[in-house]
Amino acid sequence: MTLFSDLGVAAPVVSVLKERGIESAFAIQELAIPDALAGRDVCGKAKTGSGKTLAFGIPTVQALADAERGSVQALMLVPTRELATQVVEELEPLARSLNLKALAVYGGADIDKQISKISKGIEIIVATPGRLIDLIERKAVSVFGVNHVVIDEADRMADMGFLPQVEWVLRHIEGEHQTLLFSATLDGAVGSLITRYQTDPVFHEVASDDVTVENMTHRFIQVHQMDQAKVAAAIANSVDRTIVFCNTKRACDKLAAELDKLNVAAQAIHGDLRQRHREKALEAFSKGETSVLVATDVAARGIHVDDVEVVVHFDPPDDHKTYLHRSGRTARAGGSGLAVSFVRWNQELHVKRLQKRLALDIPIVEMFSNDPRLSDLVSWDPAA
Repeated sequence: MTLFSDLGVAAPVVSVLKERGIESAFAIQELAIPDALAGRDVCGKAKTGSGKTLAFGIPTVQALADAERGSVQALMLVPTRELATQVVEELEPLARSLNLKALAVYGGADIDKQISKISKGIEIIVATPGRLIDLIERKAVSVFGVNHVVIDEADRMADMGFLPQVEWVLRHIEGEHQTLLFSATLDGAVGSLITRYQTDPVFHEVASDDVTVENMTHRFIQVHQMDQAKVAAAIANSVDRTIVFCNTKRACDKLAAELDKLNVAAQAIHGDLRQRHREKALEAFSKGETSVLVATDVAARGIHVDDVEVVVHFDPPDDHKTYLHRSGRTARAGGSGLAVSFVRWNQELHVKRLQKRLALDIPIVEMFSNDPRLSDLVSWDPAA
């Protein structure tokens, strides 16, 4: 067990971490923090849920301890609005301990309100690339004094087509600065980003690129369409926090409404919802006020909530990579979890192909919503 104080983290920051019950470092934090504190460019290969927010957040905040107040000193680029908000929530207590202010800026929110907050003095901006460009072009944000740059989830930004915007921002930061980059993969377009915009980076890697099937328990349940929502409700009622995946926005809305009628506190989250609604839904889910989040794959890219006990594939994913990405929401930060796939009669062939790609030789067992096994699918053995 490595304590943050052993890594050179300043006493005020250690104290704030301790107040939040965070005393020992995850692997990526133990590897990256000393080099980042030493001023090196760092390239971290780590999956979502590995603790990388603190791996780049702690050294960035600490490096600004003696920096000029009131102007932007650090920029953190992230792929989604939800992630921007969550990074700020994670770093705000640390920043406050050193009299620093952090702000999340993203599209879909009132830009004039964001400009007003920036004008009052902000040292750390966590931004989606497009909104940051808007702010720079309006001269609301100056990159002249930026000494620290973070690129988080670079692979996701590449997948979402944001790398040209990321590079636009990086080209405009002309002064000498430290760049920390974190990504689940470092090849292809991300590799080009590292070559062009980092100086002699030190590389750190933890675990594997992807979530693996070994991290979780898998169950495949044959369901009947009219009973499907009730089966989901039975599973959700047995745990505190569940994410249910549907393939369309309309299906998310419909299922969330059906679960509410079944006395399950559920909210939908997808791209058609207003940003404020999405933020409220995520906040309620994080606090445990809502027990079920019904999401599309695209919306789920911004969901980073620990202690999700179950992921339900209400609709089967298109491919095995999507299955792993969805299911990985329940195996974060070294934890374990349960992934449950619903299979209707006309989906069985597709699901069996998925199982073959995932090397999951698990029977598909028919169940109805009154089946007592649904309350404890982990202990139940489908092969028995």
